[in-house]
Amino acid sequence: MGKEVMQNIDGISIYPIISLVLFFVVFSVIMYFTVTLKKDKADHLSSLPLENDDRYEN
Repeated sequence: MGKEVMQNIDGISIYPIISLVLFFVVFSVIMYFTVTLKKDKADHLSSLPLENDDRYEN
C-alpha cells in the first residue's frame, strides 16, 4: 500500500537525488575538516573525554 501511495505523488523521484547530494556534501565537508585538522588540535580534542571536569561534580 505504501509503495502505491508513493508512486502516485508527483515529483517524488527528486527526493532520493536530493538525499544523495546532501549526504555527499556533508560527508565531503566532514572529510575535508578531518584531513586538514592539525595534529596538536586533534590531540587536544582526543584528550577531552579523559580530562576531569569539576564543574559537574557535586
